[in-house]
Amino acid sequence: MIIGITYDLIDDYLAAGMDPEAAAEFDTKETIDGLDDALKSLGHETDRIGNAKSLIGRLARGDRWDFVFNVCEGERGYAREAQVPAILDVYNLRYTFSDPATLTVCLHKGLAKRVVQAAGVPTAPFAEIRDPADCRSVPMAYPLFIKPIAEGTGKGITELSKVDNPADLETRCARLLSEFGQAVLVEGYLPGREFTTGIVGTGRDAKVVGTMEVKFNEGVEAVYSFDTKKKWEERVRYELVGGGMAAEIEKVALAAWNALGCRDGGRMDIRCDAQGVPNFIEVNPLAGLNLHYSDLPIVARLSGIGFNELIGRIMESALKRAVPKP
Repeated sequence: MIIGITYDLIDDYLAAGMDPEAAAEFDTKETIDGLDDALKSLGHETDRIGNAKSLIGRLARGDRWDFVFNVCEGERGYAREAQVPAILDVYNLRYTFSDPATLTVCLHKGLAKRVVQAAGVPTAPFAEIRDPADCRSVPMAYPLFIKPIAEGTGKGITELSKVDNPADLETRCARLLSEFGQAVLVEGYLPGREFTTGIVGTGRDAKVVGTMEVKFNEGVEAVYSFDTKKKWEERVRYELVGGGMAAEIEKVALAAWNALGCRDGGRMDIRCDAQGVPNFIEVNPLAGLNLHYSDLPIVARLSGIGFNELIGRIMESALKRAVPKP
């Protein structure tokens, strides 16, 4: 089977002058090399396509593939992760991971929370801020937690994301609005333990790969920020969770996964409230796949699942559901 790989290479964007934090979600050459090697180890022939513009060019020239392994994050907009899947849908080409509708909803944290909330999945109360003046009518009790509404990799999350009073809320939301050019999500602060659950599969076939706790090292603010993710080896440690706690978390994770219509593989972030109840934070249906430092491969590794096997399980799910159309 010939598998095309769609991706955004971080070096291309940095060379074009993009700020390193803005480019943080894009993939390194090491990540694409690892993915390419894994697919070849599974018996496939690979073709590195590149980003959405490269895909459009290749399609216009008449190139086609048996399947596309898509890890393209997209460059701009709330629907940026949906761009490549939408193009592939136009050409009736099969691909890994979620469809354009799910990717758009999941990237927009407010929309995702509305969906899981309607499905009865626990999630912290929230509001969306589009103007600093909106902060004056936020109904939740302090402390609160703020972040850009449609970013990943911890972008926009710092030690200032936890907010204790109305004055700071308005000032800090104004900064995020200006810096990221998008709405700000304000949530009731969850003071409990933080977890990441890896999931592979679609619908009734979706299964948990494993759940790991994010434990912050002594002296590190308990905020899973952009800077902490970048320096994870010195700031946090990951420990596999089992027993009743894992069962509670994984029930929430799978319920949210299926409510949002996620497919094939991804990662669910969960944090407990003051009573220890697991709450949905957000989902990454297009999770990072660097075999060394991305959360989904790490939780798989802790669960005894190697990187090539993880990619194989994702492909198995994608091939099972993506029946060729006439």
